[in-house]
Amino acid sequence: MTDTPETAPEAALDKTFDPAQIEAKWYQHWESEGLFRPERADAQPFTIVNPPPNVTGSLHIGHALDNTLQDIVIRHERLKGKDALWVVGTDHAGIATQMVVERQMEAKQDKRANYTREAFIEKVWEWKAESGGTITGQLRRLGCSMDWSREQFTMDPHFTKAVVKVFVDLHKQGLIYRDKRLVNWDPKFRTAISDLEVETRETNGHFWHIKYPLSDGSGHIHVATTRPETMLADMAVAVNPEDARYKELLARGATVTLPLTGREIPIVADEHADPELGSGAVKITPGHDFNDFEVGKRAGFKAGDMLNMLDADAKVCQTQDGLVPAQLIGMDRFEARKAIVAFLEDDGLLEKVEDRVIQTPFGDRSGVVIEPWLTDQWYVDAQTLAGPPMEAVRSGAIEIVPKTWEKTFFNWMENIQPWCVSRQLWWGHRIPAWYGPRKTELGLEVVHREEFGVEKPNFVAETEEEAIAIAAEYYGVEASRICIVAGANEAAGFPPHSETPAYLISEGISNNGPIPIYRDEDVLDTWFSSALWPFATLGWPDEDAPLLNKHYPNDLLVSGFDILFFWDARMAMQGIHFMKEVPWKRLYLHGLVRAADGQKMSKSKGNVVDPLGLIDKYGADALRFFMAAMESQGRDVKMDEKRVEGYRNFATKLWNAARFCQSNGIVASTSIKAPAATSAVNKWIIGEVVETVAALDKAMADLRFDAAANAIYHFVWNQFCDWYIELIKGNFDEETKAVAGWVLDQILVMLHPFMPFVTEELWSKMGARDQDLIVAAWPAPDAAVDAEAKAEVEWLIALIGNLRGAKSELGIAPGARLTAYVADPSDATRAVIGRNGTVIDRLARLDAILFEAAPAGAAMQVGAGDATLAIPLKGVIDIAAEKARLEKAMAASVKERDSLDKRLGNPAFVEKAKPEAIDKARADHAHHSAEAERLAAALARLG
Repeated sequence: MTDTPETAPEAALDKTFDPAQIEAKWYQHWESEGLFRPERADAQPFTIVNPPPNVTGSLHIGHALDNTLQDIVIRHERLKGKDALWVVGTDHAGIATQMVVERQMEAKQDKRANYTREAFIEKVWEWKAESGGTITGQLRRLGCSMDWSREQFTMDPHFTKAVVKVFVDLHKQGLIYRDKRLVNWDPKFRTAISDLEVETRETNGHFWHIKYPLSDGSGHIHVATTRPETMLADMAVAVNPEDARYKELLARGATVTLPLTGREIPIVADEHADPELGSGAVKITPGHDFNDFEVGKRAGFKAGDMLNMLDADAKVCQTQDGLVPAQLIGMDRFEARKAIVAFLEDDGLLEKVEDRVIQTPFGDRSGVVIEPWLTDQWYVDAQTLAGPPMEAVRSGAIEIVPKTWEKTFFNWMENIQPWCVSRQLWWGHRIPAWYGPRKTELGLEVVHREEFGVEKPNFVAETEEEAIAIAAEYYGVEASRICIVAGANEAAGFPPHSETPAYLISEGISNNGPIPIYRDEDVLDTWFSSALWPFATLGWPDEDAPLLNKHYPNDLLVSGFDILFFWDARMAMQGIHFMKEVPWKRLYLHGLVRAADGQKMSKSKGNVVDPLGLIDKYGADALRFFMAAMESQGRDVKMDEKRVEGYRNFATKLWNAARFCQSNGIVASTSIKAPAATSAVNKWIIGEVVETVAALDKAMADLRFDAAANAIYHFVWNQFCDWYIELIKGNFDEETKAVAGWVLDQILVMLHPFMPFVTEELWSKMGARDQDLIVAAWPAPDAAVDAEAKAEVEWLIALIGNLRGAKSELGIAPGARLTAYVADPSDATRAVIGRNGTVIDRLARLDAILFEAAPAGAAMQVGAGDATLAIPLKGVIDIAAEKARLEKAMAASVKERDSLDKRLGNPAFVEKAKPEAIDKARADHAHHSAEAERLAAALARLG
């Protein structure tokens, strides 16, 4: 090793534990020495892939939880000798990254339209080189032991190759196809987004009740809508077939003539219309509403014939039938709404307007209202791909932890919709499809836009050469006649960036001339590429890739529940489809990190917690331990800075314990196996190590991070620091020094996955080592719990602890020396007292324990094992005054407890009070209840 921090002989520990001094030093050492993935060619593999954060991102508190849990697992498996691989990388984050770069351009009075596609993409790569690695440095600060030597990026050439192959293969298999369907359209970014990227918010709006005239002049039919502007593209009015009010209209094939456009549309029967709601009649705009799209299909309208009245900027455009009034063309959708409502009011067709709170869809990144928009996009047949993952979960091939998430998983997968994977962006994996002229009776003609049901042929291929070959075969010509052009405009004979004046450009192509084909302008949904993360990062599609063969399937995926459908389910689909095996054997879903009051964190609420600020203040180890201790399956984590501070204090306590050991000649152990022990206290602490290792192993196997953290915490704080060190003071013989050094080593190994920095520092300072702690061996004590020694030491702990507590309750000075009496002690009690006189004298502060009945008079009773010790109080305290004090304090606590009990039992308080007020009342009630019990016990001691 080079530049190894001082490890031998033992180096004196600083008096004060300072996390900042050790964290950067050790992380740089681990990474530079390749210790995050040491060479273990023959070892059992263990693999985790990190959910790739956006390249634009910075570490937030959710990242801190997610990555801490993963690092605990990977460090634990590495210590167990496995070839532990934690794949790391970042996602190109199509919309987010393009948005960041465009904002930078805007700040310089520049814009994307000033650049060619290639030049803009070069700008994005420049931004990535300068600013795209922020979060990777922050993950290092958290202590994440990832394999940085193989850091991945979803736009790397090898990854792009995998993405293109998946698209092409799925297309060949009929599982990717082009279709005209409604999408969630983001007018700000001018792209489709997925359902999962739509954020529904409550907004104040209106419900407009409109009269649509029957075409024969016999009256009106009444409809209501929250979006009156969409009437420009209405194609029907639906009524329920069982609604008696409309049976006559249905029977005679009645139609409606729309206001403004004059379009005549049918009245159709469909169960979507609810007779119980309003008039029971519903306007149907299949090109601008998801429910209406399905009604329209049932009514016989083909997607290509459905009317569209908005352009990509959500401004009114002319419909295919040319009936939209000229004065509305080019108007913003919301301005058009006002104009249309005014027209209806003037014409007496607006019946009434109701105020309504409306569930409105917004783009989660753009913040603008999303518009259902009919457009041609690429889709994945998610329903077919969803079958094998569902079967994998049912069979146990994939275990979801906690199991309660299975129901949610199945509900979504069983109702899954086609997955729209095309995005109208420049940054991302460009869709590997080329378009060419369509064949007609008159020859070949270029289709500029797919409208009026006209489609353009597409050629899906991994390379341009393959696309040319496919196109040549389609047209029945030599490949030399196929030429690649920049885009649809060039193919149609228009300047590159001009707005074309028509939807369909028919231009005969010479029998002997070149046939232009051009590549799809769109890119793939970011989640399409990240769905390949478990296998494309390991070398796929190279089937002989060593990592792929050894590390797929992965062992575990740790994920927030909020990306179960965004990412996890899609990885399962693609992994099983292409690898014929599940992508991971277990899926662990953790909750959110919430503010201390349980609210979701958000910038608008001002309750966002910066994990880097917590690291600066308390150290990474403290934050990591907090995350582990608070991570309880099926529950969210409530942020509590006081607890983070408490875990920093925990690290300080361990540091001070190690300093105490150093100062008493206790050094690093040379044995993995427990040393030989003859004294009860040494046998006991070895047994406690055995039990703690077992508890940790079980908790980690069950992915109970809270149980694992609590097991090591209580062993370190209580058994080792509070009791073992106290019990061995003044008795540092060679056996005790050997046992103490071995136990401290086991603590450092067991605690390392949770607190890697302080444990590595202590490991290095306690003496000569063959290796760094990060690659040491997990404890294997090869010892058993000595029941007799355990009983003896627990008897001493009970005596000392109970006696100290009793003194505190009764106001007796901790150092006061007393005499105890035990009437008729058992042989075991006699033996324990006989063997531990020195410890009892030093820690219990008892001058003597007499095996006889206590003298008459007030005495406090203290239990230990099967013995009850009576300690006379005459001359120790003023018994009458102490009783009066305790009775007064207890009465106050009882009064407060009962008052809070009534308040909490009052439904009006529970229903109307703020959640934080209820939580405080419950906490106060618990405190006063416990205090009343404590004071009652103290009074009972006085007799």
